[in-house]
Amino acid sequence: MTEKKASPLNDLIFNVIVPSVVLMKLSGDEYLGSVGALLVALAFPVVLGGYELIKYKKFNFISLLGFISVLLTGGIGLLQLDPKWLAVKEALIPGLIGVAVFASTFTKYPVVSKMLFNETVLNLPLINQKLNEFGRKSDFDRRLLTSNYLFAGTFVFSSVMNYVLAKMIVTSPAGTQAFNEELGRLTLVSYPAIAIPSMLMMMGIFFYMWRQIRQMTQLETAEILKTEQ
Repeated sequence: MTEKKASPLNDLIFNVIVPSVVLMKLSGDEYLGSVGALLVALAFPVVLGGYELIKYKKFNFISLLGFISVLLTGGIGLLQLDPKWLAVKEALIPGLIGVAVFASTFTKYPVVSKMLFNETVLNLPLINQKLNEFGRKSDFDRRLLTSNYLFAGTFVFSSVMNYVLAKMIVTSPAGTQAFNEELGRLTLVSYPAIAIPSMLMMMGIFFYMWRQIRQMTQLETAEILKTEQ
């Protein structure tokens, strides 16, 4: 089966740069018009998502929320709803993910545990053996839960920032050229102002857990990572 190869550059181009340029530069009546530009801009992330679904046969919860987000943005623009609903929508998607991550803390499989502490990446039998040998298993489990809370917090940060930026940037009536241009600016600004800080926070959480594994098991990196037999 074909494995999905991550392509951050394609995501950036088709989900951020191209839609933003279309909205900001082609929304005038002499080009595509406000409705035409909005439809064309939203088509790029939809087509990319559909292509990846067909090619890689993968469609997860995050992808579903992203697709819904695009549809809601289009609906707000085409139905000419109050711009405040765009701010609500921008906050809603990461907010829902944060709630899901937080709720997973009360299950047997916290999200951070599934992402990091899993048998496809780590040598779990040896790690668990060392944690039990040194009597640190309960300490490690508490660190894992703390990391899951922090991970949920990154989405809360994203939700709040999305709302604030949308309220500040998108103020024109939906369905107008000005609305499209502001939506394009919001898309561009959101990436460096929200996506990159959130990514850095997530990397910090994973580094924290990596240090906990090393300190509590006294294993070297080569021993922690799962190697092919």
